[in-house]
Amino acid sequence: MAALPIKFTELYHLTTAGIQQPAIGFNSCTLESDHFVCVRQKIDDNAQPEVIIISLKNNNSVMRRPIKADSAIMHFNKEIIALKANGKTLQIFDLAAKSKIKSTTMAEDVVFWKWFSETSLGLVTDTGVYHWNIFDPAQVAPQKMFDRNQNLAGCQIINYRVSEDEKWMVVVGISQQQGRVVGSMQLYSRDRGISQAIEGHAASFGTLRMEDAPADTKLFAFANRGANGAKLHIVEVDHTAPNPQFVKKAVDIYFPAEATNDFPVAMQVSSKYKVIYMVTKYGFIHIYDLETGTTIFMNRISSDTIFTTAGDSDGSGIVGVNRKGQVLAVSVDENTIIPYLLQNPENTELAYKLSARAGLPGADQLYQKRFDQMLSMGDYQAAARTAANSPQGFLRTPQTIEKFKNVPQQQGQLSVILQYFGMLLDKGKLNQHETLELARPVLLQNRKHLLEKWMKEGKLGCSEQLGDLVRGHDVALAQQIYQEAGASQKVIAAMAESGNFDQILPYSRSVGYTPDFNALVQHITRVSPERGAEFATNIAREDPSLIDVDRTVDIFQSQGMVQQATAFLLDVLQADRPEQGHLQTRLLEMNLLNAPQVADAILGNEMFHHYDRQRIAQLCENAGLMTRALEHYEGPTEIKRCIVQTDRIPEEFLIGYFGRLTVELALECLDEMLKVNIRQNLQAVINIAKKYSDLFGPTRIIDLLEKYRTAEGLYFYLGGIVNISEDKDVTFKYIDCYEDGPAARAHFDPTKVVNFLKEQKLTEQLPLIIVCDRFNLIHDLVLYLYKNQQFKSIEVYVQRVNPSRTPAVIGGLLDVDCDENIIKGLLSSVSAQSIPIDELVSEVESRNRLKLLLPFLESTLAAGNTQPAIYDALAKIYIDSNNEPEKFLKENDLYDTLTIGRYCEKRDPNLAFIAYRKGQNDLELISITNDNSMFKAQARYLVERADAEIWAYVLSDNNIHRRSLVDQVISTAVMECSEPEKVSIAVKAFIEADMPVELIELLEKIVLEPSAFSDNANLQNLLMLTAAKSDRGRVAGYIQQLDKYSPEDIAQQCIEVGMYEEAFLIYKKAGQHAEATNVLVDHVVSIDRAHEYADQVDLPQVWSKVAKAQLDGLRVTDSVESYIRAQDPSNFQEVIEIATHAGKDEDLIKFLRMARKTLREPAVDTGLAFCLARTNQLPELEEFLRGTNVANIEESGDKAYAEGYHEAAKIFFSSTSNWAKLATTLVHLGDYQGAVECARKANSVKVWKQVNEACVAKKEFRLAQICGLNLIIHADELADLEKEYERNGYFDELITLLEAGLGLERAHMGVFTSLAIALTKYHPERVMEHLRIFWGRINIPKALRACEEAHLWPELVFL
Repeated sequence: MAALPIKFTELYHLTTAGIQQPAIGFNSCTLESDHFVCVRQKIDDNAQPEVIIISLKNNNSVMRRPIKADSAIMHFNKEIIALKANGKTLQIFDLAAKSKIKSTTMAEDVVFWKWFSETSLGLVTDTGVYHWNIFDPAQVAPQKMFDRNQNLAGCQIINYRVSEDEKWMVVVGISQQQGRVVGSMQLYSRDRGISQAIEGHAASFGTLRMEDAPADTKLFAFANRGANGAKLHIVEVDHTAPNPQFVKKAVDIYFPAEATNDFPVAMQVSSKYKVIYMVTKYGFIHIYDLETGTTIFMNRISSDTIFTTAGDSDGSGIVGVNRKGQVLAVSVDENTIIPYLLQNPENTELAYKLSARAGLPGADQLYQKRFDQMLSMGDYQAAARTAANSPQGFLRTPQTIEKFKNVPQQQGQLSVILQYFGMLLDKGKLNQHETLELARPVLLQNRKHLLEKWMKEGKLGCSEQLGDLVRGHDVALAQQIYQEAGASQKVIAAMAESGNFDQILPYSRSVGYTPDFNALVQHITRVSPERGAEFATNIAREDPSLIDVDRTVDIFQSQGMVQQATAFLLDVLQADRPEQGHLQTRLLEMNLLNAPQVADAILGNEMFHHYDRQRIAQLCENAGLMTRALEHYEGPTEIKRCIVQTDRIPEEFLIGYFGRLTVELALECLDEMLKVNIRQNLQAVINIAKKYSDLFGPTRIIDLLEKYRTAEGLYFYLGGIVNISEDKDVTFKYIDCYEDGPAARAHFDPTKVVNFLKEQKLTEQLPLIIVCDRFNLIHDLVLYLYKNQQFKSIEVYVQRVNPSRTPAVIGGLLDVDCDENIIKGLLSSVSAQSIPIDELVSEVESRNRLKLLLPFLESTLAAGNTQPAIYDALAKIYIDSNNEPEKFLKENDLYDTLTIGRYCEKRDPNLAFIAYRKGQNDLELISITNDNSMFKAQARYLVERADAEIWAYVLSDNNIHRRSLVDQVISTAVMECSEPEKVSIAVKAFIEADMPVELIELLEKIVLEPSAFSDNANLQNLLMLTAAKSDRGRVAGYIQQLDKYSPEDIAQQCIEVGMYEEAFLIYKKAGQHAEATNVLVDHVVSIDRAHEYADQVDLPQVWSKVAKAQLDGLRVTDSVESYIRAQDPSNFQEVIEIATHAGKDEDLIKFLRMARKTLREPAVDTGLAFCLARTNQLPELEEFLRGTNVANIEESGDKAYAEGYHEAAKIFFSSTSNWAKLATTLVHLGDYQGAVECARKANSVKVWKQVNEACVAKKEFRLAQICGLNLIIHADELADLEKEYERNGYFDELITLLEAGLGLERAHMGVFTSLAIALTKYHPERVMEHLRIFWGRINIPKALRACEEAHLWPELVFL
């Protein structure tokens, strides 16, 4: 006995992780894949709830999290967990990243949920089914897919499955009825938008590639155990041509006698083996073939209930958990299943197909035998198919290819070997030998594009030999083949040959192959210098060790590619390492000799520091780059040789360069410059001397200039330093140069001078005043003059010398506690226009004597001075003295609101609010009102201000006072406002702040309560839209209360968010009955309600929409009644099609009679005529055809004939006088006489032939003879007619017919000859007579052969 065909494994035992028995159940333990088991557990009432996750693919590692949830399910293969709390709140967390991915709150409890794909969850509620893509940022909330069917009411939902293309879904539920567990399913088609109620306990979707099919067939499998037995059903969904039609399978499910209450609980379709795994409540595993439904295996694998299952990750088996906590895995055993099936001869074909389908071993002998048998029978196509489908390709050998190549090609057919290759390509990828054998003829036929196509599809087995074969035709394609084959050396050679140099380095790095890059660089450089440099640079940048830099530079220089060599070395030498010194020297050297400006730029960037400085300095000098030469030379001789060439050295550099020299060397250089070319270098020497005068010493410079007797130079040098030098010799020398030159400026200590003047006790204080004013010693001056009672001198200073110093003078007088009257008098004596008011206020305010300035400020203001400082000061005085400050702050616009507001904050917040409001100092106003709970004032300001940015600021989440402010905005500010624009901005701010609840409160206040905006359509629209998004329960009330909103926009929004009943109410209230009906039909999906509504409003357009919906729901009778009530025949084509398929002919007749009242369409009349034919209303049909109509009668007749309605076809063909078709129809009706008459009228060979055959078959030989006489006159028809009679054994009748034909006017030689031959076979005694009479009209050779075969020697002698 062969081993079992399954592998059965216990992957884990949950109790090992400390999971207690009560937690192992359907509601607390979930399994979505073979990666994770997720268990919710709470040991006792005092314990913390936790979620335990066992990673089955990670050495059964256990993860514990203190999570309180109603349900927890893990993702298929990622550490992502979905949690459900309170039945409605769903949250998705990434455990690895420790972050929340998404969350939402459902409107109703989720009773079942499941991952149905890598990205999405399926959610089942009491009323509907939703999908939620957790990785799509645009899908914030779950999307409703369909409503639950009534058949699932009261059921416990145990599963939800979705097809791979997400076009089909099925919800599975169970319920207790009459002492047994009944399974109920709802199958839903997304494309059609319709559901089907099915009885069943378990279901799954799968795909199957049928034999010779170009695409997969989509299948739906479900199992049910009902009161009358158990069945497994396999049906096709979404059939697509040209796939063959899948025949529905319904096979019995065997349950042992002791398992009377057992039923299926789970089903998985293996995508790898195309088998169905079905698990029952009692722990039995059933395995069925997906294509045929044949039972492969059935046995018990668990004594406890397996309450949850999932498919494994590679699609080969099924994983489940039982009540004991065992995690069990079952899959097909690839090594034993085929031998197991072959034990039963009835399963041979199944073993054959399963082996081919999944590449399973064990059927090699069977395939070999079938292959040899097909080959020997000459059925080469079947043999090729057998070899192509052989398990693990064991027949796909060179020997098989040779056998097919040796098969001779049939004319007009594709050779067997090419058919074989075509099958292999359809199946998948060719091996290397097959690819070579296919490529040779393809390339010989110059059809390289086929190889490119197969290469893109991954159908070719690439090898180095294939690449060599293709290389002569297409280097790029050969390169791809070499890459696939791993021939790295040839890949790089192909890249170089095709000019794809930029691909070489990435490819080499990706495959770990290191070619001779130096040789490659040399080759590429010869072809493309720019690409060569780029290639070399990329290599060196990635890994300098891969390339010999010196050799590469030699390559570039040998080609005269200085620019490319430079670019290469600049990249290579970026690190500026000491060992690269010779390369740095080489780079600079080649550019100094060929492109000095490039070398200058390189040196200017100071990129390198390890080159030969002396060599580069010399080359710089030779190239005329004197600045670079000076930077590199260190010897005095070389420096002096270069520095005298000032015409080639920028002066700025020259001056800076002298700063780096020693004093002695600098003076030597200056001397050399004057000695070599005094005219050229004098100006530079003077500028350098002035710059470093203090460093070199004026005396040594003067001596140097006097040495060369350059009075001009001496004068300009001294003139440049005399004003900053304190050396008396410098001044003297300068004056000595030119006696009319500017006098040296005196230098003195102001403090000493002031003290000196004070000690002199001058009667006139003007000198003291001037010195103090010049050096800002005002405070000392005021103290001195006040102490000495020199008030007149103070007046002179502020009135005549410097009025702008008045603030400092007043400050000084206040510090010495001068009498206020004196200060006021002094202020009144000075022109207010000359006094800096802000400084004056600052000085007085800092001493807390601001009130002192009131008379001065008022008089200044009266004089027309409008400086803001005056108003600021007056405001502060009025505030401190409480002299009607509010009036001043409100009526004046020239004070600084920010300054005054801050001044008032601690004194009186209300005054600060007035100032900030005046100046629109938003942030300050918000701060002061927040700090002092002035939210009503703030709200009024915000509404009045109408600034979106300020609204956004106060309504942000960070504002802890937001709720208080919002209350005042809603209750006071907005209600007081009468400007629509400002109210609109406030509303928009609430929208932007995402505050739907508060926005609803605001809009209700504005719209529902009596206000200037109660009838504003936009606000009513906004209120309803906001409620639709955030508080749906209010929408219905708003629909009744409001009447200025836009019904179309609001209804559409309600539809988009799933509020279909509200949308219906809106359309109904607005009298838009057609749109209301659309909602009932398209969204509520209740055709019955739509019918009731149509009955209420009784409008044609409404009835039309209801009729269309009923028709889509295949409720043909109801649809026709609705179309008739609408008197709408416009959809006649669809009505005809669906009613015809549904067999609703009587209903269709009603519809078409109505349609004919207003339409004259061929399809309508044709449909009506054919309905009358199908319903056997032949008198009505005849009456219809006699009347005026535009029916396609010919087409109707053909269709009636094809479907067997021959009486109706007779009427149709009679109506059109189509005698040929009428004759054929009469044959089927047994009216052979009539058929002959019609054939005579048609006078067609084809018709004569058909009628003749029918008459012969019915032994109506007289009529058959009439037809035959009209056939034998045509020589082409004579042979077939003879065969017809002879095949049926009517030899005498044939002879009678031929004899009757002898007398025909159009009788030909063939008739006489055929009669002669017939007589030799059946009446040899009559042959001689016939020959003697008609020998001249007989084909002698044929007659000779016939007589010879019949041994009629006398007749033979006669001929």
